[in-house]
Amino acid sequence: MTRATHRARAPLPTLPAVPDARAGAGTAPTTGTGPATASGSTATGTGPVSGPVSGPVTGTGHAACHHGELLQGVFLDADGRRCAGLVTLPLAGPGSRADFVRRPGTPPEALTVVPADRGKAARAAGLAVAECAREAGLPPSGGQLRLTGDVPVGLGMGSSTSDVIATVRAVADAYGLRLAPAAVARLAVAAERASDPLMLDARPVLFAQREGRVLEVLGPALPPLAVVGCVLGGGAPVDTLALPVQEVTDTDVREYERLRVLLRRAIGSGDVRLLGRVATASARRAQHVLRHPEFETLTAIARRSGAAGVQIAHSGAVAGVLFDPAAPGGLRRRLHACRNALDAHGIPTTRTFTTKESPDGPARRRGDRPARPHTARRPSRLPAL
Repeated sequence: MTRATHRARAPLPTLPAVPDARAGAGTAPTTGTGPATASGSTATGTGPVSGPVSGPVTGTGHAACHHGELLQGVFLDADGRRCAGLVTLPLAGPGSRADFVRRPGTPPEALTVVPADRGKAARAAGLAVAECAREAGLPPSGGQLRLTGDVPVGLGMGSSTSDVIATVRAVADAYGLRLAPAAVARLAVAAERASDPLMLDARPVLFAQREGRVLEVLGPALPPLAVVGCVLGGGAPVDTLALPVQEVTDTDVREYERLRVLLRRAIGSGDVRLLGRVATASARRAQHVLRHPEFETLTAIARRSGAAGVQIAHSGAVAGVLFDPAAPGGLRRRLHACRNALDAHGIPTTRTFTTKESPDGPARRRGDRPARPHTARRPSRLPAL
C-alpha cells in the first residue's frame, strides 16, 4: 500500500479451492487468486496527503452487515488442514459509518471513541493508525473516532465487524489511503479475533473468519432469493462466549465438505432448491449448539409455504426463510402465507428482502427492537415490509 498506488501491505494468502476429487464430477471449483475486490470494498478516500498537515484531518468509512450464514463449519484447505469457515447471506441497508478525526502532533495513544463501549473498533483504530501512518510516511497521531449505524446487536448480523471495517476505512481515508480487502481483513481479525467477510463484495465466498482469508470463491453471485427475515428466541441477543464448544470429528468435516460441494453446485447452476437444502442442513447442525426451541416450527412453516429452506445466524438469533422467486405458485402469496404463519407462532418477522431487489417495493421501518441490555449501542432496528 502506498499513497500513489493504494496497494495493500502484506496481503493475506488465498488458498486454492478443494480439488476436483472432492468436488465430484462436473463441479469444478471456482478459485480466486486473492480476496474478492469490487467497487465499495475500499474506503472512500480524498486523495493522498501532500505535505505536512497541522490541523485535524477527517476520514470516513462505511461497512454493511449480513443476515447470518448460508453455511458454516470446519473445512479442509488446499493443504488438507482443518479451517473454520463460513458463507454469509448479504443484506443491503443496515450498516455502520465511522468518522475519524486525525489530529497531527498528538500521541497515537490519544484515541477516543464515541460511543465509548466499542472496544473492538477502538483496537481496530489503533492498529490502522500504526499501519497507515507507516505506509503514508507520516508520524502516527491520535484522534477521535465516532461510530453511527443501525445494525442490530447480538443477532449474528456482523455488527462488530461492520464497526471494525468502517473504522479501518475511516482511518485509512484520514491518511489519504485506500486499503485493499486483504489488508482490511488482516486488521479486522487482529482487532476482533474473528471477522465476517464484509470487507469483500457480495460474491459468495467461503471465508476463514479466524484467519481473514478466502478459502474459495463459490461463484460470481448468489441466485435470486427472496428472504422472509425473522428472529428466534424473541430476538434476545446470543452470548456467543457462553455457547458450548463441540469437538469436530472427521465425520463432521466430511459432511461440511459435502455441503460445500453442493453449495458450489447450487450457486453455479442457480439452483435455489439445492441452496435451500444446504442452508437448512447447516442450520440444523448448528442446533446442536444453539438449540433454538422454534427451529422445527420454522422449518415446518418453510415447507408448508413452499420455501426452498431456511438459514440462520450460527452465532445469533436472526433467521430467514428462503424462497425461489421463479418457482410456480405466486411469490407474493407464498411470502404472505409465510409471514402470517410466523406471526401466528410468535416468531417475530423483521424484513422481507431479496439478493437483488425487494419483491414488494420499498421497505418501511417498524419500531425499535431493544439492543443488548448492558450497552448504550445503537438501536436494534430492522426495516420490515
